[in-house]
Amino acid sequence: MSERQMPPTHPFDFDAAEGDTLHEECGVFGVVGVTDAANFVALGLHALQHRGQEAGGIVSYAPDEGFNSARRFGYVRDNFTRASLMETLPGSLAIGHVRYSTAGSKGAAIRDVQPFFGEFSMGGAAIAHNGNITNAEALRRELIDRGSIFQSSSDSECIIHLMARSLQRDIPARMEDALRRVEGAFSVVAMTRTKLIGVRDPLGVRPLVLGKVGDGWVLSSETCALDIIGAEYVREIEPGEMVVITEKGVESIRPFRPQRSRFCIFEHVYFSRPDSIIGGRSVYETRRQIGVELAREAPVDADLVCPVPDSGTPAAIGFAHESGIPYGMGIIRNQYMGRTFIEPTEQIRNMGVRLKLNVNRALIRGKRVILVDDSVVRGTTSRKIKEMILDAGAAEVHFRIASPPTSWPCFYGVDTPQREKLLAATMSEDEMRDHLGVDSLKFVSLDGLYRAVGEASGRKADCPQYCDACFSGEYPVEPSDMIEKGFQLKTAAE
Repeated sequence: MSERQMPPTHPFDFDAAEGDTLHEECGVFGVVGVTDAANFVALGLHALQHRGQEAGGIVSYAPDEGFNSARRFGYVRDNFTRASLMETLPGSLAIGHVRYSTAGSKGAAIRDVQPFFGEFSMGGAAIAHNGNITNAEALRRELIDRGSIFQSSSDSECIIHLMARSLQRDIPARMEDALRRVEGAFSVVAMTRTKLIGVRDPLGVRPLVLGKVGDGWVLSSETCALDIIGAEYVREIEPGEMVVITEKGVESIRPFRPQRSRFCIFEHVYFSRPDSIIGGRSVYETRRQIGVELAREAPVDADLVCPVPDSGTPAAIGFAHESGIPYGMGIIRNQYMGRTFIEPTEQIRNMGVRLKLNVNRALIRGKRVILVDDSVVRGTTSRKIKEMILDAGAAEVHFRIASPPTSWPCFYGVDTPQREKLLAATMSEDEMRDHLGVDSLKFVSLDGLYRAVGEASGRKADCPQYCDACFSGEYPVEPSDMIEKGFQLKTAAE
């Protein structure tokens, strides 16, 4: 496989500097049976850019050219829109990946950027992985002891090495072998010379959908990426399912023991784009309904409901509609504020939020304002936004949060701070209110969140319908690597 790349650049990310955002995990996309498949993948990755802005990569295959790849740091639009680059990725079969690192080094070398490629006795294969392998370090030690040589710091590379050691005779079977050894969360899109492959872990923690475009087929993390290429949504890949797609059609395989689905509930709250469909439900409508639940659970006498853009907007609309309090754009986002701006001097770091958000002073002045946001992580950004609102002349500031308190780290593909750095892990709701310096602070309840996603009876305590470990501390897959490092699971007293 030829590798064409440029020297890495590392854009400065204000969200990372603030340390107050849960970063999207990754996005995967693949297509087979279309002319210039890599161009379709580039468009799909552009639609999935919200899932990872650190880096992206594409691998393609053409019979006369073999496998070719391009991996770059930065936005898809800044790299994979240049004809000179896309011409190096010919063929009717391609996969791609956008990344925000959750395992391995942050700002790592280009070798950490997916898709990863391996050459096997029966031919080459490339894989792109969304999620996180919770036993990756144990697997890595075992594989290194047995002679494997790793090229990256990514947990996903374990899959390639496990495939290499499998005795199965074809690549899909080797992938089955490898993924049976893996614990945690994974949605994988892979390719051989003739096949496009998609797999979800037995719990279905991370999303993956199947689409049809002309005579070809598409795999994507979200439905919004199907829309951008004019593909028809067919269905979700089911938890524990593997699909192998060739020119003959789609073959479905069940390589894992059936388990009850535990899809990540935070996909509904924040990660997925609002124009995507999850489980047959509009993400936008679910977020609007979270706002409705918030208004019912935590009403407050105020003059204006204002979203923290952009992730708080649907919930703010729902809150305003249910409460009867007027909705207003009290905070305006600078739409042209990219992740690469100027060197991160101390003065620029201190500007932080103000470079991205500005208060609509004429609307805010003298008002009792309800600010609706998707989550509170460390609280640093929330405090700065509150100060901006008060500086603009607001009479009162009330926070309403469209998720329960985030008090536990995620080990399934989301970049979460250590538990002691999560505000909700060390403070009560009243203490958080005082720490943020707001007139009131309320979070939607876990039951309210479940009702918003369509579970009318709320959360079943003995059998949760989703993975909600970041709120409940109940991990559906034991994070064995982190426990080995000293992480303490939730106790009965908690």
